[in-house]
Amino acid sequence: MPTRSVTVDGKDWLVFPSGRVTQYDRDEFGLMFVHGTGAGRSVRVTRYSPLGSRSREQSLIELSDAELQRLFGYSQPSDTSPEADYSA
Repeated sequence: MPTRSVTVDGKDWLVFPSGRVTQYDRDEFGLMFVHGTGAGRSVRVTRYSPLGSRSREQSLIELSDAELQRLFGYSQPSDTSPEADYSA
């Protein structure tokens, strides 16, 4: 599974596909943003519709850093998201 990283507000976040499949199958993918480890770990989740490849992994690779930062702005905390099993 490919992993990307992006810096938002001075924090480095790892970005990877959530793996959760929605009813939109290849038209909408989930992304997880993870910062830190252990008890101090923060997880945020968002969904996006790929403009190029319909492969989850390839579409993540095709996203620019600016697009990842924009998607981070739309993300929600993990405790409100089924992709992260509603956990922090």
